[in-house]
Amino acid sequence: MTPVTSAPTPYRDPIIAIATAPGRGAVGIVRLSGTGLRSFAEWLCGRALTPRTASFGPFNDTQGHAIDHGLALYFPAPQSYTGEDVLELQAHGGPVVLQLLLQRMLQAAGERDPATREPRLSRLRLARPGEFTERAFLNDKMDLAQAEAVMDLIDASTEAAARSATRSLSGEFSRAIDALRDQLIHLRMLIEATLDFPEEELDVLQQHDVRGQLQALRQTLADVRQKARQGSLLREGIQVVIAGQPNVGKSSLLNALAGAELAIVTPIAGTTRDVVRQTIQIEGVPLHVLDTAGLRAARDEVERIGVARAWAHIEHADALIWVRDLTRMDDADYAAGDADIGCSLKDKLPAGVPLVSLWNKRDAAPGATIPAGGLAFSARSGEGLDALRQRLLDLAGWQGGTGEGVFIARARHVQALSETGDRLDAASVLVDAAQPALDLLAEELRLAQHALGAITGEFTSDDLLGEIFSRFCIGK
Repeated sequence: MTPVTSAPTPYRDPIIAIATAPGRGAVGIVRLSGTGLRSFAEWLCGRALTPRTASFGPFNDTQGHAIDHGLALYFPAPQSYTGEDVLELQAHGGPVVLQLLLQRMLQAAGERDPATREPRLSRLRLARPGEFTERAFLNDKMDLAQAEAVMDLIDASTEAAARSATRSLSGEFSRAIDALRDQLIHLRMLIEATLDFPEEELDVLQQHDVRGQLQALRQTLADVRQKARQGSLLREGIQVVIAGQPNVGKSSLLNALAGAELAIVTPIAGTTRDVVRQTIQIEGVPLHVLDTAGLRAARDEVERIGVARAWAHIEHADALIWVRDLTRMDDADYAAGDADIGCSLKDKLPAGVPLVSLWNKRDAAPGATIPAGGLAFSARSGEGLDALRQRLLDLAGWQGGTGEGVFIARARHVQALSETGDRLDAASVLVDAAQPALDLLAEELRLAQHALGAITGEFTSDDLLGEIFSRFCIGK
């Protein structure tokens, strides 16, 4: 990774931002990071600052009047979050107070030192989103996977997701990637050494059991990929669309899943006109559930728009719950309408979208036979709700449990691991060939290492870094 000292000038500029969330709070923090901040920090606070020790006192304006009283914390490089000198002012969390502190620090940076006639802190500017964490990455305080885990921890919507993000932030995911990388490097060393010294005519594949080492590497990768897929589920969740004809109990199902009266439920067909969204969690896995308008020939323009939106969401669903009325399964008109919609549904669904056929109103038809593969459900009594939840987890690919041992992962991590797997599969084919091409084998292993390195930032483009850190909040 590139150290800040050799980075472009903007990365050497001191930066400042309010580090706490917008709005009112008990405590608010203004954070400053740069090089050589100690003299400026002590002049600004009007007192000596002991590193990593809270110092209470006033924060004064240009006239010497106190803006607020609070704590000043100074962290000298490299023992700080960013790896640079860091000053944090902790004041009362009113937005006006924090803005006054921010303005005072920016103003103070431009004031000239009477002894040198130079600005006390030149080039101080407001931080970009994620720039404090970006500097931590550039200064080798954390790798890219850990940096991403910072925001994943902040954004975690479930306890399981938060715990998994903490494991990634502590380096568990990175250590697994590094272990894979070390095994790859060892294999590359064996193969490339043979290419460099062909006169020795060593049968490197047999002598060093390259086939066995490669198989062990692929198995280790499979374990990491499985944990990453689970971590991706905890982070992203899945989008579940509830669809069906009017008045089959779609909104009642949403209310049952959420455990709250979110959607209006009436006997009037077409009550739901627009999409109702709610995120729930099952065993810590977020499910983004969408209740859609009943699918039928629209009676008016508003309903037509609602039905069109329903179809649009169905096309992009990760899983679909197709709700049917068990009490009307023998009704010819209802069955005909359901069959017509089902035919259209099959045509519109992307290939591979999992489908749950749910027969509602079991309480009103206790003796009815459920078609094969379907689930019986009663929105009134809750019968079948647990079975539906488990079916959704199975469709999502959740392995069960509390997520212990799983590390949070992003789509790009899963993709990089998949590419690594493809390269190792290709390498395995080369090893098993009658006359292995060692130069091609070495290249596949190199590309596999490159894919792994993209996860931790060993091989990362500036464009990707910009994309990742731009999604962070300002001040982090």
